Amino acid sequence: MTFLQWLKQATQVLNGSDSPRRDAEILLGFVTGRTRTFLMAFCETALTEEELTKLDGFLKRRQAGEPIAYITGVKEFWSLKFNVSPATLIPRPDTEKLVELALEYLPKVPCEVLDLGTGTGAITIAMATERPDCLFTAIEKNEDAFELAQKNAQQIGVNNVYFLLGNWYKPIKGRKFSMIVSNPPYIEPTDIHLSQGDVRYEPRSALVSEDDGFADIKIIVHGATKHLNQYGWLLIEHGYQQGEMVRTIFKQHGFQLVETYTDYSGNERVTVGRWFKP
Repeated sequence: MTFLQWLKQATQVLNGSDSPRRDAEILLGFVTGRTRTFLMAFCETALTEEELTKLDGFLKRRQAGEPIAYITGVKEFWSLKFNVSPATLIPRPDTEKLVELALEYLPKVPCEVLDLGTGTGAITIAMATERPDCLFTAIEKNEDAFELAQKNAQQIGVNNVYFLLGNWYKPIKGRKFSMIVSNPPYIEPTDIHLSQGDVRYEPRSALVSEDDGFADIKIIVHGATKHLNQYGWLLIEHGYQQGEMVRTIFKQHGFQLVETYTDYSGNERVTVGRWFKP
């Protein structure tokens, strides 16, 4: 069977996916070690029996709904390749908006940044590649995710990120930062989306938060008042329907210049506020 024949067959098998053709191309490229350009240019290349066996197994997993990123173990974010696993959320394009805004608000001089609930380390590592003059501290409570984030930093080659194991602010005690960023759990426990798509396979502890999805956001905002320097910035990613409530939480804790930005799909996604204590 050739590349082209397998792609046609796999695309039909995955017709329930949002992007069956792209899913098939990713799996074929992963198994053969070939780029998408090569697959298209040499589409009559024959697959080996070993490759067909691997592809068949991966195809069944994808057909069952398992995310492509968990099957291949990698996901691109900010034009960087990250290792992923079922212990972490899969980095999503919309989260790049958080990185983009954080870099925009970051002081132009060297400073310290805190990333809470870092997961794969995608946010903090992406920022660190853009600002090698800054020092980044990333906290993660899941040991498997913690080890994975360290591995990603090492493979990508950043040396200005330090990882700490723990829950939210506990590992840093009295330290203060010029910026705090976080993509925390913000889905309410009864949300129907938890039983749909890739989310079914992702760790609930990284997705679900009590108090209608706001419990962890409230912890982060409250703690930020103790761990931000004067005029420091807090940036939090949240659900597309949570912008108004998140802005209220920021203002209740004394944050100024509070603003919510939309993601690339036009949904409210990231709220920003500056800490100022009279």
